Amino acid sequence: MTTLSKLKPKDLRKLCDPEEFPFASTAELEPLEGIIGQERAVKSVEFGLDIKSEGYNIFLAGISGTGKVTLARNLVEKRAQQDPAPFDWCYVFNFRNPDRPRLLQLPAGKGRRLARDMDRLVNNLRKMISKAFESQHFEMHRNRILGSFLDSTNLMYQKLEKMAQAEGFTISRSQHGISTIPLRDGKPLDQEEFATLDDETKQELLERSKALQEKINEAMREYKELERTVREKMRVLEVETARSVMVPYFAALYETYRDYAKVIFYLEEVHQDVLENLELFAGQQEETQFPAALFRRIDKKAAFKRYKVNVLVDNEGRDYAPVVYETNPTYANLFGTIEYESEFGILSTDFTRVRAGAVHRANGGYLILHVTDLFKNFFVWDTLKRVLKNREITIESVLKTFSVTSSEVLEPEPMPVEVKVILIGEPLMYYLLYTYDEEFRQLFKIRADFEVEMPRTGEYVSKYAQFVSCVVRRHGLRHFTREAVARLVDYGTWLAEDQKKLTTLFDRINDIIFEADVWASREKCELVEKRHVQKAIDEKRSRSDLLEAKVLELIREGTIIIDVHGEAVGQINGLAVYSLGDYWFGKPCRITARTFMGEKGVINIEREVRMSGSIHTKGVLTLAGYLGAQYAQDKPLSLSASLTFEQTYEGIEGDSASAAELFAILSSLSGVPIRQGIAVTGSINQNGEIQPIGGVNQKIEGFFKVCKLKGLDGRQGVIIPKQNIANLMLPDEIVDAVRKGKFSIWAIGHVNEGIEILMGKPAGKREANGDFTKDSVHYQVDRQLAKWAERRTRGIGRQEQPDVLSRGRRIRPRREGK
Repeated sequence: MTTLSKLKPKDLRKLCDPEEFPFASTAELEPLEGIIGQERAVKSVEFGLDIKSEGYNIFLAGISGTGKVTLARNLVEKRAQQDPAPFDWCYVFNFRNPDRPRLLQLPAGKGRRLARDMDRLVNNLRKMISKAFESQHFEMHRNRILGSFLDSTNLMYQKLEKMAQAEGFTISRSQHGISTIPLRDGKPLDQEEFATLDDETKQELLERSKALQEKINEAMREYKELERTVREKMRVLEVETARSVMVPYFAALYETYRDYAKVIFYLEEVHQDVLENLELFAGQQEETQFPAALFRRIDKKAAFKRYKVNVLVDNEGRDYAPVVYETNPTYANLFGTIEYESEFGILSTDFTRVRAGAVHRANGGYLILHVTDLFKNFFVWDTLKRVLKNREITIESVLKTFSVTSSEVLEPEPMPVEVKVILIGEPLMYYLLYTYDEEFRQLFKIRADFEVEMPRTGEYVSKYAQFVSCVVRRHGLRHFTREAVARLVDYGTWLAEDQKKLTTLFDRINDIIFEADVWASREKCELVEKRHVQKAIDEKRSRSDLLEAKVLELIREGTIIIDVHGEAVGQINGLAVYSLGDYWFGKPCRITARTFMGEKGVINIEREVRMSGSIHTKGVLTLAGYLGAQYAQDKPLSLSASLTFEQTYEGIEGDSASAAELFAILSSLSGVPIRQGIAVTGSINQNGEIQPIGGVNQKIEGFFKVCKLKGLDGRQGVIIPKQNIANLMLPDEIVDAVRKGKFSIWAIGHVNEGIEILMGKPAGKREANGDFTKDSVHYQVDRQLAKWAERRTRGIGRQEQPDVLSRGRRIRPRREGK
């Protein structure tokens, strides 16, 4: 059986034959389009893109490096080309409510055109209205109105002068109005002369002055009414003059945008506002060196902003729906923001400072986001769900959104949203959101799972080669020979840990492609050859194996005690895998078992000190199930056994050492020693069947390195579950050692096979009489357990006998005379 379970060199890996490739180098290949090995995900994404109903957004679930972003971009770009270009969106001034900018929707390209038309309109109006106000025709009508007004005011003044003279007064005009001055001998009376008058004369003059002043005030009221009428006439003249200039320009715009009711309404408001603010268009330039003039220019510039068009989303030149991939989804980047500017120490804003976010740019199309990036930014996730649920987006400060402050003054009109969101994340993130976020289930109804491996068929191997061609062409690298491509295919199988699979973690394949190109450049080779790929793989491992080298050094020095020669009872080498980011390595661990009579069963020392994970604890408890089923059918299991991983000071998880632990216990019970040159990995069930484990290649390599360090003697090797044969992708060095008989690998399916390999004796089986085969390992274990059970039974009997005798003495009759 030992010979039958020993693997041959051909079983230890599966190599790609370069002769199968019909090319000499990847220069002869067409680059790969899209990604490979993700048919399930492609089907799910395409289905999700077909559904336009609310809530059918997509979640791409897969570990990093499986091509989620590439697939999303390729499929979404392809689908977007079938959708029409979305609308332009513009914010304009709201003349009725300046704090709520109005939103305009226009066909793609019309937004920027409207902005240009409005700028041209304002410039033309400023020029032509000013020119019209300076024209001879306007001056003639203006002078006629002013001349009539001056004639009327002069006549009114003459009448007041005559009336005052008739009363013995003259009138004087000043900036404060019209005042009366008494006359004496036809000359104005000054203050000194007035002071010399007697009181009666003074009183008389004052009364006459008061009566005269009332008549003057009445005349002044008539003057103001006349002045108001003149201003109205001047205003009518200006409006009519400006209107005659404006009509052709606005008529052209009305014609251009006649199909867009909201734009026409906006232009009508602009038309009316210009007529109401003609002073902006007719005013002269002030000298800028005077501060007051500078402030007036700033105010005028700000006033003209109301006629600007803020093109929030510009789709000019776009032929199909947008695809936006936002790599930094902060609140502002995703949902837009309102900017401020400082003017003389005061923060101000207006509708032209409203800025779009990724949701606005993706409106009418597709938005691709990484879910982990969303949760790195406060309030983003909840806001995104609200946008998708309400199908509209409002641009506002995040502080105002959550009622932290009310300093915002602008409230732009919300934009309706029609966008398909594609989230990219790890499967665990999907499960957590689906479990704990009910809105997530309603909004992301399509899930696309990404595989980490694909079948190693001729079709996919050929596509692997096309993938290499695609990468080298895209980045300007050297092309690969077919031998180099074959080595990359083998590396992909090693990453997949299955001889029938290839990895879909193309970022790791990319790393080797880039690094192999560097090694080829150092040798000044025109093509990347197999040795360059192997060099890249070896160097990549070498950069990360510092801890492994330290462990091997400790083993070589004897600090970590590992025996790979000789035999020992109750002692075996188990195999563990340590993960350090992208680097895994195997390390042998000495497992010892001590058994003795008792009733405690199997004691897991790691569990007792809380260093054992739940899966490892389960594996140990499974051993107890096997021992009970195997040896305690005809007697109680009187056993206490302690198990431990020697010199292990960190937590232990997994059940891949449960088979090794069982062998150690059986050795301790039977007294049959275990070959220390053989390490064991594999889990066990209660029926004694060996179950597959992970990291088999790293475990074998780790033990081989220790054996090589301490000296290969041809009696060393590793026992693995037979199901793990398909996972073997061992390096040349180990394959050569197996071929030369210096190292062995056994694949077993039952504990009995492992017993014979490790202990060199038959495992034994139950005979018809219920006993195990004589002198087998199971026979010796069963005998030891039977002895302990018998001793325990006798011990209980001796403990009960005194109780029986004492009870007999208590009921025995007392003798006479005592």
